[in-house]
Amino acid sequence: MKKLNLIIVVCIIAAAVFVISKKTMAEDYPIFTLAWSEYPSWSAFGVLNEAGFINGREGKLGSVEKKYKVDIVLEEMDYDSTIQLYASGKADAVCITNMDILSPSLSLDSVAILPTSTSHGADALIVSENVKDFNDLKSVKVAGLDLSVSSYTFDSNLELQGQNPDDFNFVNMDPGVAAMQFQQGQLDAIVVWNPFVLDTLEKVPSSRVMFDSTGIPGEIIDMVVANKESLAKPGGAAFAHAVIDAFYELNNLLADPAEGDSTLIALGEKFSNLGLQSMREVVKQTKFYATPQSAIELFDGEALPSTMKKVVSYSMKRGIVDETPSVSFGGQPGNLTFDSTYIKNVAAK
Repeated sequence: MKKLNLIIVVCIIAAAVFVISKKTMAEDYPIFTLAWSEYPSWSAFGVLNEAGFINGREGKLGSVEKKYKVDIVLEEMDYDSTIQLYASGKADAVCITNMDILSPSLSLDSVAILPTSTSHGADALIVSENVKDFNDLKSVKVAGLDLSVSSYTFDSNLELQGQNPDDFNFVNMDPGVAAMQFQQGQLDAIVVWNPFVLDTLEKVPSSRVMFDSTGIPGEIIDMVVANKESLAKPGGAAFAHAVIDAFYELNNLLADPAEGDSTLIALGEKFSNLGLQSMREVVKQTKFYATPQSAIELFDGEALPSTMKKVVSYSMKRGIVDETPSVSFGGQPGNLTFDSTYIKNVAAK
């Protein structure tokens, strides 16, 4: 009887330890939500989830979450839906471009905590063999998503060439539809982003890139942006640090000779099911800010303020935003502020 009682006591203690441990490991940690969509440097969070660095389900923790004592919920959806989720206050952070964050930031003070990549050829004007020069381009429809990085790439490159964007017939079209119609010979010019760029050039060998985002280096920036109020909550800074730390863990794997290819393949599975060779080209055209130093140089560098001034001016001119958002740097007050503090904190550790 005494032996049985001892077994019961031991079982009760073990169960209590398990419950306490589980509570400490999950329920006591503050919960933050990151919304992400399919794109090379944002699909990183899908890979990090599968690799166990972040467990995207509420109440479940990956190694980075345990390290920073936060519970990160990952919400994967299409790009527009992630923006809506963030703008509604239902996501604490979102993967978004430096242009698309301007509108939400007018009603939701936002902090860019991490640049993930920049377009270096990933956004391109592709033309058929019927378009030899700008005069030919003026005579055809140019299809692409208006009021987006596509129209920004198109207008900016035309201006660099001394052309007036108003002289061209840019028509609004979903990039997937535009690529399909071009591949079927129904269009002679499209402005799209990867994977549609690579797919179109492969399927239409006679097509060519007339110009792309290499003409505007560092102007299209993919980022993680957080709600300023979320960062001020208990655990908010730890959430930012965890997201940043996890992203660099992914980049460390990509840079590892033993792990790089398999990590790139995993990334491709999350980004349009592209294989290794295609992903090698993708990451050339979507340059990752793979180290804290590269991110800090961007956020604290001299080029970013002039870049954002240009992006804001374009957004106002095209009606993407109804009023001019205040953009600040170094953690200063503003609708949108670029703050390298969180990256520096992670780098210091």
